[in-house]
Amino acid sequence: MYVGGIALFNAFLLIALKPEVLNVISQSYKSVCATGVPVNGTSSLEDCFNLVLAYDVPFLAFVGFFIALLYSGAFGLWYDRFPGGPVIKGETIAAVVGLSMVFFGYSGFYFNYESALAGGLFFLAWTAVFGYVVGKLYKRYTRLVSFESEDPGSMKVALDGREVTGKARTLSLTSTHKLRADVSEGSSFKEWVSSGGISLEDSRSFETTFEVNGDGLVKGRVGKKY
Repeated sequence: MYVGGIALFNAFLLIALKPEVLNVISQSYKSVCATGVPVNGTSSLEDCFNLVLAYDVPFLAFVGFFIALLYSGAFGLWYDRFPGGPVIKGETIAAVVGLSMVFFGYSGFYFNYESALAGGLFFLAWTAVFGYVVGKLYKRYTRLVSFESEDPGSMKVALDGREVTGKARTLSLTSTHKLRADVSEGSSFKEWVSSGGISLEDSRSFETTFEVNGDGLVKGRVGKKY
């Protein structure tokens, strides 16, 4: 959605300001794009303009897609580390994506004052929309699950192999995860207690799985060996 919108807007901008674009092409690429009748292997201005639409605009979208995909993956991986609520988190990653697009030169085609103004304003607004949608969709398809231990000194809670005792993690809706109790010597695992939208497979097993159907809490109970 994000890079596609940018590409379409830039294609529209190039067509709307075609006379200015042709002038830039004729001035910057005289040896390649002939201003009059093509000679000595040169192309017409119209051919060069069509090449920009057919190849440069899709290339902008192609590279931009992978930039956005890279940072969106990082967003999902480190979502819980971002400050603020879902929309603030989404706007944060959108700002990072937007700055990267500008830094690498894939934010659009700026060939005169009008294109720079229109393209810049659109890019800022579209990046803000991108962040809002990402934040809202991420919230829609994820749920917050907290993990606790009755005695953190005697038992640690591991989620998919990572220790999460006393922490909360954002997990995909309807996803299934592995849960394990790492009990210290001299202690004995009792059971798992869950609340909210958490469905445990076996609450009496120290190693089990659960499904996320809503926000919830998973708590491990532990006792001492006699």
